[in-house]
Amino acid sequence: MKKGTTFALRNLIHLFPLRSSSQSIPNARNISSSTVTDTTRPFPDYSPKKPSVRDTELVHQIANVIKLRRAEPLRRSLKPYECKFKTDHLIWVLMKIRSDYALVLDFFEWARSRRDSTLESLCIVTHLAVASKDLNMARSMISSFWERPKLNVNDSFVQFFDLLVYTYKDWGSDPHVFDVFFQVLVEFGMLREARKVFEKMLNYGLVLSVDSCNLYLDRSSKDCDKTAAAIVVFRILVEFGMLREARRVFEKMLNYGLVLSVDSCNLYLSKEKTGTAVIVFKEFPEAGVCWNVASYNIVIHCVCQLGRVTEAHHLLVLMELKGYTPDVVSYSTVINGYCRFGELEKVWKLIEVMKEGFEAKLLYLRLLEMIGDGIVPDNVVYTTLIDGFCKGGNIKAASKFFHEMLSLDIAPDVLTYTAVISGFCRVGDMVEAGKLFNEMICRGLEPDSVTFTEVINGYCKAGEMKEAFSVHNRMIQAGCSPNVVTYTTLIDGLCKEGDLDSANDLLHEMWKIGLQPNLFTYNSIVNGLCKSGNIEEAIKLVGEFEAAGIKPDAVSYTTLMDAYCKSGEMSKAQEILKEMLGRGIEPTVVTFNNLIRGHCKARNMKEAWFLYRGMVEKGFSVSAGTYSDLIKGFFKRKKFAEAREVFEQMKREGLAADKEIYDFFSDVKLKGRRRTDTVVDPVDEIIESYLGLEPDSITFTEVINGYCKAGQAATAVYKDMCAREVGPDGKTYENLIRGHCKARNMKEAWFLYRGMVEKGFSVSASTYSALIKGFFKRKKFVEAREVFEQMKREGLAGDKEIFDFFSDVKLKGRRTDTVVDPVDEIIESYLVDDELREAN
Repeated sequence: MKKGTTFALRNLIHLFPLRSSSQSIPNARNISSSTVTDTTRPFPDYSPKKPSVRDTELVHQIANVIKLRRAEPLRRSLKPYECKFKTDHLIWVLMKIRSDYALVLDFFEWARSRRDSTLESLCIVTHLAVASKDLNMARSMISSFWERPKLNVNDSFVQFFDLLVYTYKDWGSDPHVFDVFFQVLVEFGMLREARKVFEKMLNYGLVLSVDSCNLYLDRSSKDCDKTAAAIVVFRILVEFGMLREARRVFEKMLNYGLVLSVDSCNLYLSKEKTGTAVIVFKEFPEAGVCWNVASYNIVIHCVCQLGRVTEAHHLLVLMELKGYTPDVVSYSTVINGYCRFGELEKVWKLIEVMKEGFEAKLLYLRLLEMIGDGIVPDNVVYTTLIDGFCKGGNIKAASKFFHEMLSLDIAPDVLTYTAVISGFCRVGDMVEAGKLFNEMICRGLEPDSVTFTEVINGYCKAGEMKEAFSVHNRMIQAGCSPNVVTYTTLIDGLCKEGDLDSANDLLHEMWKIGLQPNLFTYNSIVNGLCKSGNIEEAIKLVGEFEAAGIKPDAVSYTTLMDAYCKSGEMSKAQEILKEMLGRGIEPTVVTFNNLIRGHCKARNMKEAWFLYRGMVEKGFSVSAGTYSDLIKGFFKRKKFAEAREVFEQMKREGLAADKEIYDFFSDVKLKGRRRTDTVVDPVDEIIESYLGLEPDSITFTEVINGYCKAGQAATAVYKDMCAREVGPDGKTYENLIRGHCKARNMKEAWFLYRGMVEKGFSVSASTYSALIKGFFKRKKFVEAREVFEQMKREGLAGDKEIFDFFSDVKLKGRRTDTVVDPVDEIIESYLVDDELREAN
């Protein structure tokens, strides 16, 4: 066994009362050859001390006497040899009579009554007892040794075990002897020594029986981790192929209400036979085992090995239904199974459930393998791949397969083009979708109703209604009749554009050609009416289609409620909600968000908070936008404690709010409103906790920009930024410079300008203009002239206000060398640039 496993056993094995019915013979066994490593020790050869010629003659005489005796007691037969008998003679005589177990016991008792027996002879008789299935005698022999007074346990244990190993090969070769030895040690309370036996046996390729393990665990400390101990025993048994014994440990654990870890169960699954593993996979959950992705992968592999690939595919679906996400191993195993049996068309079922990320590379490599194996992917395989990737939103992979298909001279059909066109429409790339649509027609392929509808839908979502109707006309000209989906798509697009008259015309056109509008059609029109402010018309339409047998759904009611919320008619929105609930229609997350936003806007914070609590209780995830609405609402009502409470909850969920929330907090701080714990400190909490736990230059820049109206506060944030060793960027400098210039803090503005230049950031024309204006307002004409000259050197032009400053100075008679001549310099160098820009 590996060293690491032995160490784990020594540290983890504790008591676990797994009592099993006693057996006459323990179940110790050799490890199978497949699990024996190169480090497994062989048992040593037995080489006893050789007798002299005289000793040999005496041993021969004693052996013959006791073999030939009849009913005469042994002590009488051996009376003549008592004075000559020595301790060494015992082993030599045993070698002569070993085939007669009863005689061995009689002679050993006679010898032990006259001389102290050696530990070696005791081990020999123990081996013979086990070999003769007399386990009680073997246990008695070992126990007699430990009953001796004044034994040095450590030394005696080492000697006993070493001699038991030394005599094993020649005197018994029955591994049960170690079970008996182990059990006696446990019964005598020598648990540390028993554990050493367990470990030493592994070195010789032997594993203890389950009964021995149970006895050890039963006698150990009751306060230890029973589950951990049982898991250790279970894993050791599994690793050495003793699966039946491991199963018994598992069953005993269940009797005590304990369940193995899933990793241990996975190890068991991987060691079981293919068919049995599948059965175990179905049985273990009934005992409380919760499988994971690795478990499913093991069984999927087993099922594929049995040739039941469809069943393996069903396991993939089952994984997701139970909340697990199949990984590369899961998919590749089933893909390999399908390919091995030539069922390439079934690959599409996998693609439908695959997630974006690894699948492009995986399937691409699998296609290469197929080609290398002589299996040429056909149109069906490529089309299903393309369709799957498009549905998953991975248009890049879909396009790659499409062009690879063309390079291999595999002709795409209508389904292929429809799949890839649909993909580009979904991501809003109507230029590429239009090119493929025209290419398809040029190839002689006639688009069907699905193709036309996908293209129309794409143009409608992109707001290109002219192109959408152009395709609609081509559809009719091609003899392909638009269906309900086609008309609904166009109606939805028109409603979003606010063209309700055209939408109504299409609705009548549908009725005229015998198409019945569905709920989606009506919901599109309801949405259009609400957005145009015709809420009463929308309600009337809902009543009409309900009378026609089409029941409104959550989308219908939510659309109406949203319209009332936006118009501030919250009482009517509540009436719609009441009607919706009365019909047994559950509100969606959109419903809650719209109502909360409406109540917050109307400052009905009690109702908004009630809806928020209901939303949380129903298990909906609250978005950052909804939290922001609540915070803003509470601030407007000056409910700072409640705003803080929502803010803290928002932080706990790891959500970031928008800049407006920051403005609320900073406004309260700057204006001195309620400087209590309910107000967030702009530096310590807004930056660290609110805008991000690890603020970067962008975060600080946003905060600084908000504080520029109060220069000192912005400076404090800037200092905090530098203290945190977060380097300011060009935008940070510009915000600070403009803020200080506006506050006429020109010393700070000039210091920041020099720092900005030294760090290599480009200074914009607006920043130069801010400096010039600031210096002019402070009547610092020399500094203004210097900035102006630098601005010119960089080829930048200021705005008209700069000219006004210079000309105003000129007209008021401040003619110094520091003032720029408005004719020679401003007009020629500055206004000319404006004229050139206008001319261009």
